[in-house]
Amino acid sequence: MFQSFHETARPDQGPARLAALREEMAGEDLDAFLVPRSDAHQGEYVAPRDERLAWLTGFTGSAGYCVATRDRAGVFVDGRYRVQVKAQVAPDFTPVDWPEVSLASWIAEALPEGGRIGYDPWLFSVAQIRRLEAGLVEAGLVEAVLVPCDNLVDRIWRDQPDSPAGKVFVQPPDLAGEPHESKIARLAATLGTAECCVLTLPDSIAWLLNIRGSDIPRNPVPHGFALLHRDGTVALFMADAKLSEVRDHLGERVRIHPPESLLAALATTGGPVRIDPETCPVALRGAITVEVIEDQDPCILPKACKNAAELAGTRAAHLRDAAAMVRFLAWLDSRPPGSLTEIDVVKALEAERRATNALRDISFETISGSGPNGAIVHYRVTESTDRRVVAGDLLLVDSGGQYVDGTTDITRTVAIGDPDTIGAEQRRAFTLVLKGMIALSRLRFPDGMAGRDIDVLARVNLWQAGLDYGHGTGHGVGSYLSVHEGPARISRTGTVPFRPGMILSNEPGFYREGAYGIRIENLIAVEPAPALPDQTVARMLRFETLTWVPIDRRLVDRPVLGTEDRLWLNGYHAQVLERVGPLVEGRVRDWLEDACAPV
Repeated sequence: MFQSFHETARPDQGPARLAALREEMAGEDLDAFLVPRSDAHQGEYVAPRDERLAWLTGFTGSAGYCVATRDRAGVFVDGRYRVQVKAQVAPDFTPVDWPEVSLASWIAEALPEGGRIGYDPWLFSVAQIRRLEAGLVEAGLVEAVLVPCDNLVDRIWRDQPDSPAGKVFVQPPDLAGEPHESKIARLAATLGTAECCVLTLPDSIAWLLNIRGSDIPRNPVPHGFALLHRDGTVALFMADAKLSEVRDHLGERVRIHPPESLLAALATTGGPVRIDPETCPVALRGAITVEVIEDQDPCILPKACKNAAELAGTRAAHLRDAAAMVRFLAWLDSRPPGSLTEIDVVKALEAERRATNALRDISFETISGSGPNGAIVHYRVTESTDRRVVAGDLLLVDSGGQYVDGTTDITRTVAIGDPDTIGAEQRRAFTLVLKGMIALSRLRFPDGMAGRDIDVLARVNLWQAGLDYGHGTGHGVGSYLSVHEGPARISRTGTVPFRPGMILSNEPGFYREGAYGIRIENLIAVEPAPALPDQTVARMLRFETLTWVPIDRRLVDRPVLGTEDRLWLNGYHAQVLERVGPLVEGRVRDWLEDACAPV
């Protein structure tokens, strides 16, 4: 299997590791040390070698920080992880609600007299350190000094894994939709007066060069750095042994260099260098001796706006994945309540995806949370947490696949056993969540709108009932790349306007800690909306639905759903049956017909 179920969190080891870190801090005359969940490439996902936050604290979430002082240690987590962190860290670590409590304000309270705060300059971007410096000043901690230094966690992590060295391979041109030479020339023309632009994000480099890799679990990207030059060439800083299968593909425009030569290359660049302050590590910025121009990574927006070939590929991947999901759901519905555990569910779903003979990997660790475990937003089942799925449970399954033609991500919440045993509270909450998902699916909106402009539509029915959820409503998704992709998102903080070709998730939810969790998720793609006869807005956009899997209509509270939403749901299920029906047969086809019956 791609997924394993062993326990990776080691809260029992946290106190000793924290004590060892503090010894190193004392040796460096540091009053605090910052441990982020990041690596030198500044992407969201990290290799096992870079799981420093998890190794130190036990917390295994995909975002967060630890700030260790001589007598305190705060673990900063956002709304997705506030239940999870309580079970994963020892009492020596204090969970901190972030970003409600900022790093700067917490440090100001922990170090009221100021002090020396150490950090690894490879693990923090230029913008992150600027914001922290400004925050410390705003908090009145003018005596605090941020000190770039060696990584102190690496000093005490005796069995730290080696750096990843996965082979790099070509993403076929018919799936990429544009030759990499064309991408290089197109983006080089946007550099203006900059001699070159620093690229650090693994998925940016993979997209630009039409390559993929295996350095990060679940994400088909290679580790490396690149300099995109104004003359239409690329200097690729990547271990030569990883590139044996792609040298001919890369061609003369791409010159390969050892990673350790990057700093020297930056130090000897003759003209202005462009960096993205959000993704350029402080260590790289410090090596540049010429003028620095700050602007966004030039790959981010073009990568997000999928071309026709990428959209066609993701549609094909989603139909393939939908058939696997339908076979899985039919199987799940046929099993007696209490006969399965959460791990059994994960194994069965991965087996169905593997049976397509097209699965390259899962796109993230499958979330299979029954009953109270469903309320842990990013729950990862292990042998120690595995729970039997019993009658009356809500089972939340959030999963996805990595296929060479597309990346999928889908969540379904289903009733276990007799649906009449599901309480009225859960049915109402399920329907309110569904109404939010439908509201975004049906939406037409003016060109120029961003995630912050529409996030409310997914929440308003929950708000009317005094409910909400602590995560964003939607994230960008790559084309056989990262399942989380910028720059657009559907959330209160989403400021990037939507553009045709962007693929996003649509996943409102609700979680009752200690009881149950609900999330319903489809992927959607931004597309132009046909003009209406009396339309006065110059250009409207809408969302194309990509995910075609039944939603558990047995959990719908019909009076709460309402007429318009019921019509959408029935139309959606008619489309599911039309598209996926020909891909399944026998008892699975019978189950699908029943699951898609009108509400």
